[in-house]
Amino acid sequence: MGKTPMSKSKGPAGQGKSAGAKRRLMLWMTFMVVFIIWAGYTFLVQTAQISDKSSHLAAQQASKEETQKKLDQLKYEVSRLKDPEYIGQLARKKGYYLPEETPIQVEESGN
Repeated sequence: MGKTPMSKSKGPAGQGKSAGAKRRLMLWMTFMVVFIIWAGYTFLVQTAQISDKSSHLAAQQASKEETQKKLDQLKYEVSRLKDPEYIGQLARKKGYYLPEETPIQVEESGN
């Protein structure tokens, strides 16, 4: 009964623990490398999507500003149409006059 336990000897059992630890370390490192590659890929894809959406948003905002300017111009023109003096000016440009008005036409000299 002079047998010694296997764990104290530096034979195959001691090498098995070292090999198992190396295997676990390699598995862990493989997992970490795959995870980092996946995270990097996801980051790059999302950055590209954000860039595309930002440029689209900038274009939409420019379009909105242009449309807002047109709307403001149209509102201004509508407010001017409520003024009788402005309506008279438009009518005179088209050749319409009030009954008591006498149109004066200026002829250009051909010098």
